[in-house]
Amino acid sequence: MSSPHVSAHRAHGGSPPALLPVPLAALPLLLLCLAACLITGLPARAAQLATEVPAGATGAVKKPEAHAITADHSRHPALQQPFATPQEVTKACLSCHNAAAQQVHKTIHWTWLDPADPERKMGKGGITFNNFCIAIPSNEPRCTSCHAGFGWKNAQFDFSSQENVDCMVCHDHTGTYKKFPTMAGLPVSEPTEFEGKTFTPPDYNAVAASVGRPTRDNCGVCHFYGGGGDAVKHGDLDSTMFKPGRELDVHMDVKGANFTCQRCHTTEAHVIAGRTYKQPAFTERTSVLDDDRVHRIACESCHTATPHKAGHKANDHTDKLACQTCHIPAFAREQATKMWWDWSTAGKKKDGKPFAEKGPFGKPVYDSKKGDFRWEKDVVPEYHWSNGRMEFLLLTDVIADTSQPVAINRIDGSPVDPRSRIMPFKAHRGRQPFDAGNRTFVAPHLFGKDDAAYWKTYDWQKAVEAGQKSLNLPFSGKLEFVDTVYYYPITHQVAPKERSVACGECHKPAGSRLAAVTGVWMPGRDRNAGVDAAGWIAVAGSVLAVGVHGFLRLAARGRNNRKED
Repeated sequence: MSSPHVSAHRAHGGSPPALLPVPLAALPLLLLCLAACLITGLPARAAQLATEVPAGATGAVKKPEAHAITADHSRHPALQQPFATPQEVTKACLSCHNAAAQQVHKTIHWTWLDPADPERKMGKGGITFNNFCIAIPSNEPRCTSCHAGFGWKNAQFDFSSQENVDCMVCHDHTGTYKKFPTMAGLPVSEPTEFEGKTFTPPDYNAVAASVGRPTRDNCGVCHFYGGGGDAVKHGDLDSTMFKPGRELDVHMDVKGANFTCQRCHTTEAHVIAGRTYKQPAFTERTSVLDDDRVHRIACESCHTATPHKAGHKANDHTDKLACQTCHIPAFAREQATKMWWDWSTAGKKKDGKPFAEKGPFGKPVYDSKKGDFRWEKDVVPEYHWSNGRMEFLLLTDVIADTSQPVAINRIDGSPVDPRSRIMPFKAHRGRQPFDAGNRTFVAPHLFGKDDAAYWKTYDWQKAVEAGQKSLNLPFSGKLEFVDTVYYYPITHQVAPKERSVACGECHKPAGSRLAAVTGVWMPGRDRNAGVDAAGWIAVAGSVLAVGVHGFLRLAARGRNNRKED
């Protein structure tokens, strides 16, 4: 008697499959034997796989998740050779990834110039400046320790070199690869101490064998320490974001969604989605429901323009409010961020020596090299209309009025611009050197071993003259210090929904979060005598109409009752 499977096979016109004459009672024993063979064979196969690497391999490293990559780099022959320099590692990488360096060359991570600026002046690598460490020119060996390349130590750096692209800084998975803070993006070749910490040469073979997609650690080692230290520059990016909990960031929560940076900053050919200078992070508010190829840099990309439940009043706000305005109630929630930097007080000494002092939050409040600082925690943002674009001053721009703080960058947007939303910002304020004769800001030469470097001789005149000369810009010799403000959009540290900004924090007559936002009428915040009078008249009229109506109804009822009697 044939089995149902054989009968079915015959019914479809096929020949019956070959079957072994195994008694049904022996089937459990057969399965046990098969399982035993598989189990005993696993260690042997694992050992075989472990030895299937080219000769000269440096040893085992932690492998990336199996689903994350399709190649085990520890087994590539090109990565087994001895490496004397980091450029040799890049050369080995390019033997397979032969277009990678050319792609990197086109990105802002390489040029430090705004790709949307045709004049190539806007950007850290151009002639923009800030009120943190001010400017890069003449200070390259210190500043470019966070450049995605090797050896940018002066204006003669070869930006066309492919071997000077640093693959490891973004793709290392060992966590051991470190650039030296003052060597223009290069690691050390021998153990070297810096500010009490010893840097050792990387194990290039182990690092190269470990490479995979960038992790939060790869991005954070630079972006969390921008402006000269942890939590200095961006109020919403600091070392607490390496492993945040839900209360700090619901998207990057290590026990929750645990987003990597590129989950939102989607990447194509090494071009990473995000805001530059003149160019917004996105121009169309498209969701993945409309186009699954869209960059996920906007909140609407995943949450759509109506993220709340149907009928929820908050859905009516998305045409005027950025999601961050309600869902990031404060920044620097776990670690204080720098809010004020006064360069005019730099240069003081104790017993003839530079010194530093710490204040609240364990942060420096004075440093002879840099002046006075102020730090704040749980900072309520400033709010401005923004369409995503920002305009930045250049070192060549003439500033006529310095009686009020000068805005180094201007937030582009207005209430009549359909692309604009009310957006939260960190406003970093400071006092920095200014050429009173030419009415321009200046780029002082801060770092170096020469006598013109401010951090060596504490001579502002020499430092500014040298810095301006490096840019072929004039200096009148008339130096003063002026107050400035610099804006950073707040987009990280998204709080849990139960901690979002309550309606009453904005819709109230005094102390509204949006008190400084103009161009929009906000119920509860704004008052107008005429409108208020009209409203009260309408209320009084309504009460009167209801009263008259009620009186007439009562009168009519009384008349009807009398007729019945």
